[in-house]
Amino acid sequence: MSETPAAPHGATNRRGPFRPGDRVQLTDEKRRISTITLTEGGEFHTHKGVLHHDALIGATEGCIVQNTAEVRYQALRPLLKDFVLSMPRGATVVYPKDAAQIIQMGDIFPGARVVEAGVGSGALSMSLLRAVGDAGYLHSFERREEFAEIARGNVDTVFGGPHPAWQISIGDFQEKVLETEEPGSVDRVVLDMLSPWECVDAVSTVLAPGGVWVNYVATVTQMSRTVEAIRATGLYTEPESFETMVRGWHVEGLAVRPDHRMVAHTAFLITCRRLADGAVGIPGAKRVKEHTYSAADLATWTRSDSPEDWNHEALGERGTSARKLRRAAKDAKSMTQRGSAPRATEAAAPVEPAESGEPAITDESTEDK
Repeated sequence: MSETPAAPHGATNRRGPFRPGDRVQLTDEKRRISTITLTEGGEFHTHKGVLHHDALIGATEGCIVQNTAEVRYQALRPLLKDFVLSMPRGATVVYPKDAAQIIQMGDIFPGARVVEAGVGSGALSMSLLRAVGDAGYLHSFERREEFAEIARGNVDTVFGGPHPAWQISIGDFQEKVLETEEPGSVDRVVLDMLSPWECVDAVSTVLAPGGVWVNYVATVTQMSRTVEAIRATGLYTEPESFETMVRGWHVEGLAVRPDHRMVAHTAFLITCRRLADGAVGIPGAKRVKEHTYSAADLATWTRSDSPEDWNHEALGERGTSARKLRRAAKDAKSMTQRGSAPRATEAAAPVEPAESGEPAITDESTEDK
């Protein structure tokens, strides 16, 4: 009789009755959401009474519980999208709508060998790890150790411990990836960085023929320069560029209308595929029209390669203070220790040393906006 295969990493934390250490999302009758980590004898306090954690431990997910003031709560485990939008962070996260497009348009499959650069707070890493599975391989590169620590804490929380398919390296992607990955050995490359055009040679070396390269950039200038750099190599299919906007709808009886708010522009995605060595790419069907540009236009759209010209401030993005990074890393580690870490048995995901020497979610008090 064959043995039952082991559950995928982190799956056991998503099933069955609530247990101590589980994260639970509570929704009250006014649709206000709070997230707690269950502990034996613990309590969730609000100005409208106290909810005892013991009332949830052992209960079925999706149950309705009451606190001491008879306020009713709907109890569910938070989805990945809920966690991503409220987890400790040091950098702007890849929104769920964009992560979904990256997984689908990048064709991230179980068992794939994937490298990513620009880990940030680990939002995209979680989706990539779910897609490649335990038998896959995800090698993440991050320049800043503080971001790597935040990401590792968040990933450990979601999966109930370190993921066996994940490895983190600290340093510049275009240098480190050539040291760690064999030429033509990578199935997919995902870059979330300020200047992905600087990595064209490195990506072309490690990406296997037929492999997919996905770029995530915030501005039109980045998108334009990245596309032109990819097109100039002749090593890829014609790049496709797009963005995704999500608009919810209010549906109540005959009152059916679009929501007043929506998740509009967050970033542009650029996808292309690696051609075989020696193959000549087929140009786009349409001939590129010639235009006359002013010197000011050219200066704006074709910045120099100086790092000073391509930074967060120049692109209209806010930087992250060292104090915020320290606090986010502390919150991420604390969340792991309170929640899923006690059930983890695997060794931590390795973080290689460098060559050179929004609100965090908290127990008992966090209300997701």
